Amino acid sequence: LWPKPLMPIGGRPLLEHWLQSLQIAGIQEVLVNVHHHPDQMLRFLQRSRFTEWVQAAYETRILGTARTLSANRAFFAGHTTLLVHADNWCQCNLGAFLAFHRNERPEGCPITMMTFDTSMPQTCGIVETDNEGIVTGFHEKVADPPGIRANGAVYLLEPDVLEWMERRPEVVDFSTEVVPEFIGRIATWHNTEIHRDLGIAENLLLAQQDPCP
Repeated sequence: LWPKPLMPIGGRPLLEHWLQSLQIAGIQEVLVNVHHHPDQMLRFLQRSRFTEWVQAAYETRILGTARTLSANRAFFAGHTTLLVHADNWCQCNLGAFLAFHRNERPEGCPITMMTFDTSMPQTCGIVETDNEGIVTGFHEKVADPPGIRANGAVYLLEPDVLEWMERRPEVVDFSTEVVPEFIGRIATWHNTEIHRDLGIAENLLLAQQDPCP
């Protein structure tokens, strides 16, 4: 069995595509959660091209995305944090995403969420936004969602978001427990290129046909 981040796309593991994109965007420190199939994940990360700037976080019991951030607060403290669900196949201008968060996001938004348009809205978290692109509604995997604009599960977070989570140790999952609490304070940046959830078999097949950088 393969962990989803190591599924091959265009002959290379999905995680390798992500790490290449992060490096091109100028990100110099990365932490990867290796809970699922840790032996395979650790062997992959021990490649010489990753060892100097990518660290592994192994959880004997999966903590959840929010708790993982809190458990590794020393790694993230004082910095803008890029949170990526690396079981998604994503092609975008990551540098433009970072620049939007730094320079263009609306005032009062400590989170920027990447969005995309989906052909399967019932399988996604669907967002509603105002005319500034700020999230005003969020509908996680409902039968009849109000639109096709989906949460890409890629976020930029200011330090006060992590501080908020540290004060709430009962919060486990970022997308379902943190995002709803910040409605009205989440900016969005829309990816018009490729974004697929590889947990869906149909998307994995489609990804094999996508052009790769």
